[in-house]
Amino acid sequence: MRMMNEFEAQVLSDLCVLKSQMNGLMGDGNGGRIADLERRMDRHEQNWQRAKGFLAAVSVLFAAIEVAVEAWFRR
Repeated sequence: MRMMNEFEAQVLSDLCVLKSQMNGLMGDGNGGRIADLERRMDRHEQNWQRAKGFLAAVSVLFAAIEVAVEAWFRR
């Protein structure tokens, strides 16, 4: 039986660390940090779309108020 030299032992150790880090990033079936980032980006995009819709509604409201005020002062 052949014994590992120091280089081979270091390579196996580094591969073990790399595998552990990849499991942290990609997850082990339950999602990892990348999946968490994707969920956060989706939430951010939804919030951004809501904010744009709210601002569009407010701008329509202000336009209607402006038209009403203009009509009121022209009488």
